[in-house]
Amino acid sequence: MQKVKLSAICAVLLLVVTACSKGDNAAGGTSPAASSGGGEMVKFEATQDSQPLVIKAELFDTPAAKEFMTTGKNPYIGNAEAIEKGHKLFNLYSCTQCHGPEAKGQVGPGLLGPTFHYPKNATNKGMFETIWHGTNGGMGAKGIGLMDPTDPANGLKPDEILKIIAWIRSHGGVTGNE
Repeated sequence: MQKVKLSAICAVLLLVVTACSKGDNAAGGTSPAASSGGGEMVKFEATQDSQPLVIKAELFDTPAAKEFMTTGKNPYIGNAEAIEKGHKLFNLYSCTQCHGPEAKGQVGPGLLGPTFHYPKNATNKGMFETIWHGTNGGMGAKGIGLMDPTDPANGLKPDEILKIIAWIRSHGGVTGNE
């Protein structure tokens, strides 16, 4: 009887460990993307220390965000509607307080390039990582669930960050998709 109980406990533990590791892979960006192209998720890194960023694949919930998730290219670059929405979000989340109304810099650095405070921000993937997870220089994380850890619904979704980046890129010569 004890062997049966022990076997049942082992089977349950194995199922739990398997389920947890599958969830970690999807969140960590190593599982195949459930989106366009079916490729693997881009590996995101924190601007602060280049450590892997764990962003759940399900947060990339629009066709544009899913494309970005697998390619690192922002499909909103040059899209007038997305640029307009990105401008509204830039103002709504008070980005203007540090980066100025045209993203040329104020207390915080300019975001237009061609040189950047964080060189990785020359790419859309790099700028996304910086906005999502913040910096060592004073900018807090803006990604959903990170902006206010007590409120997991607070913060920007990947699609919104891509629109903000499209607005920023509309002001300079750098598109970030090179």
